[in-house]
Amino acid sequence: MTALAEPRADAAAWLAVAAGTLGALMATLDISIVNSSLPTIQGEIGASGTEGTWIATGYLVAEIIIIPLCGWLERMLGLRTFLLLVAALFTAFSVLCGLSTSLGMMVIGRVGQGITGGAMIPTAQTIIATRLPRSQQPVGTAMFGATAILGPVIGPVIGGWLTENLSWHYAFFLNVPICLALMALLWIGLPHRKPRADQLAEADWLGIAGLAAFLGGLTVVLEEGEREQWFESNHIVWLTILSLAGLLALLVGQSTAKRPVIRLRILLDRQFGSVVVMGTMVGMVIYGTSYVIPQFLAYIADYNSQQSGAVVVMSGIPSLLLMPFVPLLIRYVDIRPAVAFGLVLLGASAYMDTTLTAQTTGPEFLYSQLIRGVGTIFAMLYLNQAAIQSVTPDYASDAAGLFNAARNLGGSLALAGIAAVQDQRMWLHSRRLEETLNANGAGLHDYLAAQAQSMGGMPQALRALSGTIQVEALTMTYIDLFWILSVSVICTLPLVLFLRPLDKHAPLATH
Repeated sequence: MTALAEPRADAAAWLAVAAGTLGALMATLDISIVNSSLPTIQGEIGASGTEGTWIATGYLVAEIIIIPLCGWLERMLGLRTFLLLVAALFTAFSVLCGLSTSLGMMVIGRVGQGITGGAMIPTAQTIIATRLPRSQQPVGTAMFGATAILGPVIGPVIGGWLTENLSWHYAFFLNVPICLALMALLWIGLPHRKPRADQLAEADWLGIAGLAAFLGGLTVVLEEGEREQWFESNHIVWLTILSLAGLLALLVGQSTAKRPVIRLRILLDRQFGSVVVMGTMVGMVIYGTSYVIPQFLAYIADYNSQQSGAVVVMSGIPSLLLMPFVPLLIRYVDIRPAVAFGLVLLGASAYMDTTLTAQTTGPEFLYSQLIRGVGTIFAMLYLNQAAIQSVTPDYASDAAGLFNAARNLGGSLALAGIAAVQDQRMWLHSRRLEETLNANGAGLHDYLAAQAQSMGGMPQALRALSGTIQVEALTMTYIDLFWILSVSVICTLPLVLFLRPLDKHAPLATH
């Protein structure tokens, strides 16, 4: 027996979903596509290592600021007009990045990419929530979730391959044909809606300014804090003040504006609040491991960017294999055991990497990467679906903006935490290892004498010993980082109890 017939999505609706998915893939891909080619880009545009980090940071800061604003911009311009505009501007900024000859030019291009690319992420979920009937939303969610997971993972691989075989410029020029295809799909798949100028006059300008200041300041503080020695830097102090002032302005706007720029009260919903916290944690794991593993392989195993990228991309294999089954999983498997299973796998995969040694190479990450990929699929895709279903369709854009901003903010938290822990633990482990060496011990003297004989002198032997201590200390530091990720994920498990089952009464899709 079949349920009452429900309106089915037509071809135009599916073209719209495909456009949203393609835009989200491009936006998440460009977060990390420069990671592997960053040293090459820095050298060609004359940027130092510290300055070069803004090539990656500028994109992330801009993206985090724009994502929660998308709901308001979409209501004001109409979804099709808004997305056509951001796709065209994303293309222009990508070309600017590819033609860059200076750091300033590159950072302007990357910030522009972040603003326009970030808009494509929550709008993809809005398209799913508004263009597909509830019974077909799991298919759209599977498409979106796979791109959100694959983008940051395959970015370094594509960027590394293009840099090694063509030029780093093509990591940006690659967006041009993709954007043209995206714009064609948007034109066909989405209906036109007349812009609403009244939204501009009624806008929550205090909330908009506060949101930009709060998220922008917070992200920069997290990204740059360790490098600037945190509050010893006036730069960090003033950015923190700016962020707190922005938060205050945002909260004031919640109570004074006729329609706040983003309705934070939906965070008070039991399910949605839990979804946001767990999404932040999953973001920390995705971005944290995709940063730590290449760093370990580069510094310890002497891998190049292409080799490291090939190891990171292994976590994306389960996404491709499981994607066809995701709609059935979402339909028939309850969200609570599914998300719990995903979080346990994420924690277990990080725990597996706590057995690293200085002799560990890429193949030894195979099983943990595959398990991490499966865990990410179960956790992220169910959380994506829950974010859509937790609120009414009128609040879908607000929910999508908050959820995606939380996931990306999790990435910033992970990178900030990694930088802080790495510096502190590296120093601690180096001192502890040095304390184990008895300067008057016969074993140490014999070792140094043998090394000096084979290396041509005692200075060379001492340098080699110092290098060995640094490698071992760095390995122990990476083990600490994986321990922290593992424990942090498991600590979020109790939040699964606050989740409500997904809608099981939606009519089944008929064939």
